[in-house]
Amino acid sequence: MTSASPDRPRTGRSKLALAAALPATLVAALAVTGTGGTAAAAGSLPRPDHIVVVMMENHAYAQIIGSGNAPYLNSLAKGGALLTNSYGITHPSQPNYFAIFSGSTQGITGDGCYSVGSMSAANLASELIAAKKTWGSYNESLPKEGSTTCKSGDYAQKHSPWFAFKNVPASSGHTFAQFPTDYSKLPAVSFVTPNLCSDMHDCSIGTGDSWLKKNLDGYASWAKTHNSLLVVTYDEDDKQSGNHIPTLLYGQPVKPGSTATASYNHYSVLRTLEDLAGLTAHAGQAAKATDITGVWN
Repeated sequence: MTSASPDRPRTGRSKLALAAALPATLVAALAVTGTGGTAAAAGSLPRPDHIVVVMMENHAYAQIIGSGNAPYLNSLAKGGALLTNSYGITHPSQPNYFAIFSGSTQGITGDGCYSVGSMSAANLASELIAAKKTWGSYNESLPKEGSTTCKSGDYAQKHSPWFAFKNVPASSGHTFAQFPTDYSKLPAVSFVTPNLCSDMHDCSIGTGDSWLKKNLDGYASWAKTHNSLLVVTYDEDDKQSGNHIPTLLYGQPVKPGSTATASYNHYSVLRTLEDLAGLTAHAGQAAKATDITGVWN
């Protein structure tokens, strides 16, 4: 399996015709295994009240899952759902952030600073706003709310793609200090971007794991009893494992101890986020992606 396999074009008409001819039980099985294209019905997904997505950095699946250096992440995987066949889209880092946020790398091939407000493509935030749902990002070490600076200390704009889009208010880009302690006040969907040390980019696996426990365990525990969801994934691997990355889900909507073995990537995660939020729009490649299935209560 390579990281390219989840992106192969799907022939919608032929699959629809096939599905019509198959027994309902087999169609459902295809949806669960991920071989049924977009057959995984959004209606079969739960509707969490809050979703928090955290993007970590530059580690392969085998470096995190089962590692004694990441006890907290492994506890989330055991108490939630683990995607065992999850992939980044490309290298280097920045295009993957755009992929999971907008369903496209938007032509970005490097890690340099982008032009703020230069893009108008549909994305998760613009779709939520259009549907009159709430959105926000929480960016560790961002100098102040709405700041569009390229770099400040351990903050790096390359990990905050939302500032590139003119259809996303800069004011929805918060500092991490603004992450609410009353989790009921969180937006319907939000992204958390740790800084370059906390996300394991510049610091150790243990440092990042401890940061997650310190800063998000409260939300994770609350999510278990408040119909909410935590998603933790990685931008890319260490360039040694075919871009195979850890992705895990945790919260009340998730079957504890479940695994998803189908092949998923950042476009699959975006598609699932859109459908979990009850959106009818799908940005870019998310329109062709398959929902994450088989792990929900």
